[in-house]
Amino acid sequence: MRVLIINTSEKTGGAAIAARRLMESLYTAGTDVKMLVLHKESQSEQVISVGKNWQKKYTFLWERVVIWTNNLFSRKNLFTISIANTGFNVTKLPVFREADIIHLHWINQGMLSLRNIREIIESGKPIVWTLHDMWECTAICHHAHTCSLFKSECGNCPFLRFPSKNDLAHRTFKKKQKLFNATNRLNIVAVSKWLSSQVQQSTLLKEKPISVIPNTLSLADFRIMDKELSRKELSLPDKYIILFGAARIDDPIKGVEYLIQAIRLLIEKKEFPQEKLHLALFGRIKYPEKLFSTLPVSYTYFGRIGDTDKLSQLYSAADVIVSASFYETFGQTLIEAQACGCVPVSFGNSGQADIIRHKENGFLADYLSADSLAEGIRWGITEARATLSEENMRNEVSEKYSGEVVAKQYLDLYQNLIRRKVTQ
Repeated sequence: MRVLIINTSEKTGGAAIAARRLMESLYTAGTDVKMLVLHKESQSEQVISVGKNWQKKYTFLWERVVIWTNNLFSRKNLFTISIANTGFNVTKLPVFREADIIHLHWINQGMLSLRNIREIIESGKPIVWTLHDMWECTAICHHAHTCSLFKSECGNCPFLRFPSKNDLAHRTFKKKQKLFNATNRLNIVAVSKWLSSQVQQSTLLKEKPISVIPNTLSLADFRIMDKELSRKELSLPDKYIILFGAARIDDPIKGVEYLIQAIRLLIEKKEFPQEKLHLALFGRIKYPEKLFSTLPVSYTYFGRIGDTDKLSQLYSAADVIVSASFYETFGQTLIEAQACGCVPVSFGNSGQADIIRHKENGFLADYLSADSLAEGIRWGITEARATLSEENMRNEVSEKYSGEVVAKQYLDLYQNLIRRKVTQ
C-alpha cells in the first residue's frame, strides 16, 4: 500500500506537525508513505515539494488579493479565512500516480484550490481527509466561533467587511456544495469528537462517512525529565511555574487574556503570593511589548521552540500547562505536556475534553470563566501533585496517542477503502 499525505507545510503549524508525525508513524509501521507539501523544511526524501518559488508566492498572494478586494481593501480577517481559488494540480506528479491512498490534511493558502480537489476526486483514488479545523465544513472560515450558518447555508458572513446574502462566503459555499455533493469518494476524519459533531451538523459534509482518529505523538520525542535540573538549565526560578504556549500566543482565539485574569485572581484571593508565581511562555508573539506590559507576575519568554528535547524540558519544569483557547479541535500541547508529566488545565468546551478527564488527568475549566481557570491552576499546583502520577499520565498518552496505536487506526481505514474500491 502506497500512501500520499498532502499538507501545505511540512513542519509549520499544528496540522503540519500532526501530518508529519503520522507519516513517520506509518513509515515505522512498514507503510510506503510520502508527504507532498508546498513548503518543505527538511532534507527528508519522503517529503516532496510542489511548484517553483514564484508559483508558490503567486498562489498565496492571489488568494489574499481576492479576499482583500472583496473586503474593499481592508486587511481585517485577511488570514482568518480561505477561499481556495488557487493552487496546484498535483494529479500529474509521479508520486500522486503511484499512490493507492490520497490523504489530505490542511491544504489552504495556495496548496490546493477547489478545482484541484475536484481533479483529485476525478482521479478515482480513495481519499481520506483529516480535518484540523472547521474550514472543510464551513464556507471560508477556519473556526466558526459563535456563528452557526454553516449548519444551513453560509452567507451574511461575520468575517467579511460587508456581509450580504450573496457575499464571498455564500459564493464559496455554493462552489463547495457542488463539489462535495458530486462525489462519494471523500472519507472524513475528525481529530476529536467535538470536531466530528461540528461536521455532522454541517450542510456540506454531514452526509459523508466520518471517523474520529486523534493526532499521534512520539513518546521517544517527549519524555519526563528531572524537574529541578530542567529549571536550572532553562534558567527558571524556584517558583510555581505556569506554562502557556501557542503558535501565536497573542492570537485572540488563544485566550491569553483569560490566563492573565486567572493569575490576577489567584493573587487577589491570596491563593499564592505574587512573588511565588512565574509564567513561562513559548511560541510567536506579534506584539510582545503590549502583551508583556499586562503580565501580573514575572515571566520568561522562550520564543518559538522546534526542538522536542527543549520542549520536554520545559514541560517537565512546569507545574501546570494552561490552554485558554476559545476552542481547540484537538489540543496537541496538552498530550505533549502529559507525556512529560505536566498537569494540563484547559477550558473543556471542545477537543480538549477528549484528552482531559476532569480532576483525573487534568482540569477542565468552565468555558470562558477566568474564575474556573484560576481554580484549575490552583488545583494543578497543589492538589494534583498529591493525586496524579506522572507515569500514569504518560502511560495514558501511550495507550491512546502513540504512533503504533494511531497508525493502526489509519491503516485499517485505508485497507477498508481499498477493498471497497476493488469490489466496486
